[in-house]
Amino acid sequence: MASERREFASVLRKQQTRAEDILWICLRGSRFHGAKFRRQVPFDRLVDDFYCHAAKLVVELDGKQHEWFADYDAERTKVLESRGVSVIRFTNAEVEGDLDSVVARIREALQLPFV
Repeated sequence: MASERREFASVLRKQQTRAEDILWICLRGSRFHGAKFRRQVPFDRLVDDFYCHAAKLVVELDGKQHEWFADYDAERTKVLESRGVSVIRFTNAEVEGDLDSVVARIREALQLPFV
């Protein structure tokens, strides 16, 4: 089962959305104020879009289809939070249209000073 999740995560990394590509450029390689993020990370039975282990923070990007899965997303968030992980969500449109606000909210969630 674990290997299936890793394979699925690998497929997701190769098929990122435009919004995921944009945000990954900001977060990859510890570029984001030294915070190390990984993308498409298997966690329990889930695969999270972006994860910072040191801060126990998951960043999820939701496309239009996520409107149909709001209950599922809420349950995922509850599972992660029960394991001590914080979750913040953005729409693809937020990332593509107002990246500065997205970055500011991630910085705030990491409890980093504004630079």
